[in-house]
Amino acid sequence: MVRHRWCQGVRVTLDPVLTQARSREVRSVVDTVVEWAAERAEVRGVLVVGSWARGTARMDSDVDVVVLTGNVHYSAAGVWTGLLGGEMVRSAEWGPLREIRVRRPSGLVVEIGVTPVSWADTDPVDAGTHRVIDDGHRVVHDPAGVLARLSAACEPERRYPGLRP
Repeated sequence: MVRHRWCQGVRVTLDPVLTQARSREVRSVVDTVVEWAAERAEVRGVLVVGSWARGTARMDSDVDVVVLTGNVHYSAAGVWTGLLGGEMVRSAEWGPLREIRVRRPSGLVVEIGVTPVSWADTDPVDAGTHRVIDDGHRVVHDPAGVLARLSAACEPERRYPGLRP
């Protein structure tokens, strides 16, 4: 639902409409990360999560990308500022996941979550991982099928055998 407010007799949209230029930029960012990952055997998977994966993104939405790898050097901010352009605005640790937030010159914020492949373990699926997957995900690079197995393990019929959504 788009919210509005009146300012000096003019109706102002509070939820900016997603532009084609922003959508193209996000596709370019994801393509860049996938091409980078495809050149590195130690990157076992890449997925987009959150609003862009669900198809509910707005102009102020960040792009959330999870990178599965055992290479801790890929959690360095310089890897992502160099690849995507822009500046690091935040880094944080969320359990095994290292978050690097990069603001591109356009203002688009890309949140890269670098995490070990064990983040995608399916026996059992970690509760935090499950929440991320359930909130919306799109697998964009999965050379070994690790993310396909995770997606399947998080499907409702797998969690609740005998019940259909």
